[in-house]
Amino acid sequence: MRVVWQLLAVAAVAFIGGQGIAAVDGKPWLTLAVGTVTAVLALLVYGWVVRRTEHRPSVEVATKGAAPALGLGTLVGVAVFGLVILQLATNGFYEFNGRGSTTGVVGIVGFMAAAAVTEELLFRGVLFRIVEERTGTWIAMTLTAVLFGAYHLANPDATLWGALAVAIEAGGMLTAAYIATRKLWVPIGVHFGWNFAAAGIFSSEVSGNGANQGLLDTAAKGPDLVTGGDFGPEGSVFSVLFCVLAALAFLWLARRRGHLKPRPRRADRLDTALTLPR
Repeated sequence: MRVVWQLLAVAAVAFIGGQGIAAVDGKPWLTLAVGTVTAVLALLVYGWVVRRTEHRPSVEVATKGAAPALGLGTLVGVAVFGLVILQLATNGFYEFNGRGSTTGVVGIVGFMAAAAVTEELLFRGVLFRIVEERTGTWIAMTLTAVLFGAYHLANPDATLWGALAVAIEAGGMLTAAYIATRKLWVPIGVHFGWNFAAAGIFSSEVSGNGANQGLLDTAAKGPDLVTGGDFGPEGSVFSVLFCVLAALAFLWLARRRGHLKPRPRRADRLDTALTLPR
């Protein structure tokens, strides 16, 4: 039941926040405010429901060291997406047409902050963390990656390939970032940095959600498998490649730190089931 309560608590905040963002109808400063409040409230609710259902401190969202971890994660997310765009541009699949909109970026920050925080809490904070207790790191990583990809099938212009790409990219890179640190701040930062770079800097589609008005006016051209087509650069083979490389780097760090968990033996799983709070 702790899975149910934790998912419901965070999903409720995400839903209310989404309705609030829709209600402000694209007004940049109001979107920033609603998105920021949604992100902060989701973190507070997650910490509260974890303490209530698991009777332990919610160390994965402890505020100590949160700011530098968020900053590092954001830089990683922006850098990895930037490498994708650089690869597309140098091969003639991406063009820059000048400056875009600075006002629109304000709203994108709020929207992407809410999305990054709520999705990381749901998929890494709740689902991956609890599934890993029963199955070990590798099975939990695979299962939650598939769920994350399937979740994006509901997006406009979503494709099966796009969902598979997101499963590999985010399910791999973001989960690996959590495993390496055992905190949610770095994956939240990576998630935000990636989405902000896509929408707020390069004005790209994000997971099929349509083009955005970011700092640069850009256009992709070429085969959908390379550019991502209407799904956006997340559907590009270059995104898959660079995200897999980032995931491998995080997993290497996780192994060095001893953070990879083997699949528990049957007796261990039974003991866990008997001792964990319901």
